[in-house]
Amino acid sequence: MKIPVQVTFRDIEPSETIKDWVQEETDKLDMLYPQIMGCRVAVGIPHRHRQRGQVYGVRVDLTLPGGEIISKRAPILSNGPGLAGKSKKAKQWEVDTSHKSLRLAISDAFKSASRRLQDFARRRRQDVKTHEPPALARVSELFPDRGFGFLTAPDGREIYFHENSVLNRAFRRLRPGTAVSFVEEQGEKGPQASTVRIFHKRSTRRPAAGSAAPAPA
Repeated sequence: MKIPVQVTFRDIEPSETIKDWVQEETDKLDMLYPQIMGCRVAVGIPHRHRQRGQVYGVRVDLTLPGGEIISKRAPILSNGPGLAGKSKKAKQWEVDTSHKSLRLAISDAFKSASRRLQDFARRRRQDVKTHEPPALARVSELFPDRGFGFLTAPDGREIYFHENSVLNRAFRRLRPGTAVSFVEEQGEKGPQASTVRIFHKRSTRRPAAGSAAPAPA
């Protein structure tokens, strides 16, 4: 699904480049959680920082089935009338160091939204799959620069997973062949894995009843 995106600007010139950045980040969220119903993004320079010129505020609002997620980067942007259109004192947006700062602010705001989205998805899954144990699989393909990979399930199926679905930020530790546990869910484009965790096999053997503990050397 293509998430409906609304971008508003405050105290900076509207820019197709900024909209493209927002769409790029939104597409990542769409792959992570296709049930997102809408996304509203506010980008601008808060009033108290207009003289500094390189401090940006970014706010991401996600509308979800049964809930909403709000993520803010740096100075908080309100939902006031100023977001509806361009200010009379709007600054000319130029490609310079501030350009990079704004790109980073947008990226950070969406990373925060992604983490909140994962928490939301986990809570939803717990309501449905409280007693379902995680499945086991092995990593078959990895695309680190693009932030996703595929697992091979025991039945031979290839299952997509996103780096934000890997717990404990362990995506960079994965290698082809790594054993993982995961929860399978149905995405819009087919099966996908969530709650991916590196699987560490633990010994389950216990001393037999009545047997003595090993004597110290």
